[in-house]
Amino acid sequence: QVRLQESGGGLVQDGGSLRLSCVSSGRTFSAVAMGWFRQAPGKEREFVGHMRWSGGSTYYADSVKGRFTISREKVGNTVYLQMNNLKPEDTALYYCAAQAQGASGWNYWGRGTQVTVSS
Repeated sequence: QVRLQESGGGLVQDGGSLRLSCVSSGRTFSAVAMGWFRQAPGKEREFVGHMRWSGGSTYYADSVKGRFTISREKVGNTVYLQMNNLKPEDTALYYCAAQAQGASGWNYWGRGTQVTVSS
């Protein structure tokens, strides 16, 4: 079984920064991509960004482009989401997800870490 565990969430003021981490454990799998999603209360889960495992190219939602950065450890199974210039509208439960080789979508998910940005 594959497990994804997010950490690093918390309460931060408008304009502040946080770095989220996502560690995979359990059964080894070959990832095509690792992604971040978020869900605010009363809203649908939305895409934040993802990184292609091979090559490291990244893609971001327009709402976070220029403020959020996805990176990974050179060796290991940890992916990071650096969030700068946070805004109250970034408040959400942030999820890490993985797409394994052969999968058509995001087939592994973490349980999320809460990010709250106060104004």
